[in-house]
Amino acid sequence: MPEAPSDDRYDSPDDFFAAREIEMPIGIVVEKRPAVSRWISHVWMPVAVLPGAGPLSEWKLLIDDGSVQTYHIATLPLTLHRKETEAYLVNLAGEAPAIYVVLRNAEIEDDPDAPEIKAVAVTASPYSAQDFSDCAEDMVEAVPMPDGLIAWVQEFIDHHHTETPFKKRKRTPHVAEEASFGKELHPIEQRFYDKTKLN
Repeated sequence: MPEAPSDDRYDSPDDFFAAREIEMPIGIVVEKRPAVSRWISHVWMPVAVLPGAGPLSEWKLLIDDGSVQTYHIATLPLTLHRKETEAYLVNLAGEAPAIYVVLRNAEIEDDPDAPEIKAVAVTASPYSAQDFSDCAEDMVEAVPMPDGLIAWVQEFIDHHHTETPFKKRKRTPHVAEEASFGKELHPIEQRFYDKTKLN
């Protein structure tokens, strides 16, 4: 499991995971692949994350096999919030726990040599990922969550998650309304009123 980032505020790992929110730097790895469409030459696709990656000032080429290039394009904070543990549970309960990477087209008008895309967010919450998906500007892709990161997220869940018990609403017993002087009842109300009187 990735170690909790060092922080003088915490005396032990338990203190770290007990915090309301925690962070870990995550490296974003994408591939540049040839496109199958004749309208564009290539596509970008997130393929992996690097837990505990260091800061990055510019893109780093990791692999170049001629047709496909793999880059480490950014390091972003993965933040876990104690109020979102249900979302993390849903993620880990799936067949393939994932980290959701959010990419966005970069503005390159002023610098044609600048990268075409940028990483803007990373999350372990499928609910937050859906929110990003609702924005037409963003591309959201799920990449496999490494085993060590799964354990890190699970540790945070174990410290904070509490099941909310289902409370069945009590039914309010019906109280027959007495016909008041001068009140004209609807025929259905009158039949009900007459029946309760007989009982």
